[in-house]
Amino acid sequence: MSITLQTLTITEAHKALLAGDITVRALVDMYLAVIEEKNEELNVYLTLHTDIDDQVERAQQMFTNGTATELTGIPCALKANLMRKGQVANASSRILENYQATYTATVVQKLEDQGVVFLGATNMDEFAMGSSTENSAYGATKNPHDVTRVPGGSSGGSAAAVSADMALCALGTDTGGSIRQPAALCGNVGLKTTYGGVSRYGAIAMGSSLDQIGPFAKNAVDARIIWNAIRGQDEHDMTTISNDYWDTTVNKDVYSIAIPEGFLDGVEPAVLEVFNTAVLKLEQAGHSINRVPMPSLTYGLPVYYVVMPAEVSSNLARYDGIRYGKQVLGDTLLDTYVKTKSQGFGAESKRRIMLGTYVLSAGYADKFYTQALALKEKMKQDLEEVYKTYDFVLTPTTPTAAFKFGEKSSDPLQMYLEDIFTVSANIVGVPAISVPMGTVNLDGSDMPVGMQFMGRHSEDLAVLDIAEKFENL
Repeated sequence: MSITLQTLTITEAHKALLAGDITVRALVDMYLAVIEEKNEELNVYLTLHTDIDDQVERAQQMFTNGTATELTGIPCALKANLMRKGQVANASSRILENYQATYTATVVQKLEDQGVVFLGATNMDEFAMGSSTENSAYGATKNPHDVTRVPGGSSGGSAAAVSADMALCALGTDTGGSIRQPAALCGNVGLKTTYGGVSRYGAIAMGSSLDQIGPFAKNAVDARIIWNAIRGQDEHDMTTISNDYWDTTVNKDVYSIAIPEGFLDGVEPAVLEVFNTAVLKLEQAGHSINRVPMPSLTYGLPVYYVVMPAEVSSNLARYDGIRYGKQVLGDTLLDTYVKTKSQGFGAESKRRIMLGTYVLSAGYADKFYTQALALKEKMKQDLEEVYKTYDFVLTPTTPTAAFKFGEKSSDPLQMYLEDIFTVSANIVGVPAISVPMGTVNLDGSDMPVGMQFMGRHSEDLAVLDIAEKFENL
């Protein structure tokens, strides 16, 4: 059987492995060959895992003894902020340089139990802070469709790995769009799960009330396979929700969909044209689509950029040169703190730590943080009203296609606007998915753009279902 990595899916790979048309060793070696060929240019992997041979042998044995699952032997990439015991997990930061994980993340363990082969740790924006993977301490990852452009972020390495055939699937984390946005810019499927649906245990924290782990995949079916494997309650993460809470009934042929009225005004014309064409296809397939006023969604970006930095300043306080990570000794304890953080953190991390500390400080917490929390509740209530009538909220995933390196990095506000459509799902804790909807031509390169479906809390399966239906159009 001939294997073409560009079109290979998890389902097809499993069939080939099960039939004996290919071995786990041969499949993994195909991906390792692509990594060897492309990684120097694309800078996707920071490190390869040291036990790939052992993983391959174990996965093949599962086929031999009849215990193989649909994910056994599937080569997978792992974002560098996800722990796998004994492997480097540095979150693309100098302050965690060469740090080897002392335990394994719950989601990683679940996939290991199914025989997934983890290839290595992928590049990302430092501590998941960014929308372009330009903020990595180890250099930027390039977009496989055009190496002069960014892959998105913060999970840019994981998205690029799937698009460049350097992994069949990947895991990332999504705090305000960090799975969906790079998935859109690299042309694959990215799922942000319901908050609490997937354990965060073993993910290096950025914003604890916002972070979620999810998959990158070639299509919605593959994303659903991974989601089914990683979801569920975890005794190590008290924010995870009971398995009984899930709505596992998906029996609709057509859905009702709302597009936020007036919310798409800032979308680039070429992206908007592709989006409108995709909307027309959905309508022709029988789905009901209406423009609906949702004014509170405009608060999403300012709310996110108050709540997220506040949580960042708390989560990253532990990296002080004494308890965790890199240490740069100074003449005094305070001098050690200052030198360690100054040399260990990059510019964007410092910016968000300082912003978070400011909005939590005496005299300003009520002015900024408390108001942001109130607006967060307002957004949640307004969306719940929308979901009484509509199954999904539909937008482009991003207002632009992939932009060139340096184009937005000098203007943080322009960079933050890349998250305008994605942050709301994290703020209110609902599932959302990015699906490729077409391409736009930029300087002679056809660059992918994505469509986002945002669904009701715990209805991840419905989100995956509408994504699959759209793909089938």
